[in-house]
Amino acid sequence: MDRIDLLQVFVCVAETGSFTRAADRLGLPRASVSMAVQQLETRLGSRLLHRTTRRVGLTPDGEVMLERARALVADMEDMEQQFLPAHGQVSGRLKVDVPSRIARRLIAPALPEFFGRHPAIELELGSSDRAVDLVLEGVDCALRVGPMASSSLVARPLGRFTLINCASPAYLARHGTPRTPAELPQHIAVNYASPTSGRAAPWEWLRDGEIATLRMRSQVAANNAETYIACALAGLGLIQIPAYDVREHLAAGELVEVLPDARAEPLPVQLVYPHRRNLSRRMQAFAGWLETVLADSLDRPAASASGRPRKTR
Repeated sequence: MDRIDLLQVFVCVAETGSFTRAADRLGLPRASVSMAVQQLETRLGSRLLHRTTRRVGLTPDGEVMLERARALVADMEDMEQQFLPAHGQVSGRLKVDVPSRIARRLIAPALPEFFGRHPAIELELGSSDRAVDLVLEGVDCALRVGPMASSSLVARPLGRFTLINCASPAYLARHGTPRTPAELPQHIAVNYASPTSGRAAPWEWLRDGEIATLRMRSQVAANNAETYIACALAGLGLIQIPAYDVREHLAAGELVEVLPDARAEPLPVQLVYPHRRNLSRRMQAFAGWLETVLADSLDRPAASASGRPRKTR
């Protein structure tokens, strides 16, 4: 194996935590995978992996090497893709992370169409409601909803999700329907707790162009969208949720919009990825496809007039 091949094997072992799983993923004999890592360690003069009977873990040198190896392997793959003919088949592995409900409702059902266009792309789809570390976890891109914190990531704006306020008919029958934000202190909300910090977000609405907030009374808090909506359907309180998320529940009468004139500010939606001078063709293909998949759920087209990514600050 050449040096890039050795690095690719090492990355796969580190990500799977197993020589056997890495061998299965790479289509190589387990002995070849073990030998490749040994050759790399000998070449570097450093032990990269702790080996036990149950799991393979990274040494401190291995953690440093993993980040560098991922970048080198990705750069080599990107370079090869750049020189393929424009009509050539886009191929390679792509690791992405998206919010769990968007993955289930929007992306997964549309994937057959994506693979129909790009059958040689291998997609690893992570779905979570936390902000993953793209570099540390080897993620090529992630879909982020909400304001971006200070970051060195590159962001491609896709649009915004309109937020609405709603509750179940059972809740409204027991507690009445709020007509103005001034009535909110007499009501109960289902709190949404950040999966990262655990802090519950306050109730928000726009008032004369400014964001007003209120800490609502609550009996239950949820840290993912599925549970959050389920609690509202069970009559446990008011929620603020992207309109696309509850479209079917509103149409079926299972949820009812309230306070339509006191909505929260729309949430920005953006695709983020580590800064690189050239995006691989598979990354470009996925980003363009994702934008079309989300288009019907966004309240406006991409915010960037040029359609180009921008660096977050």
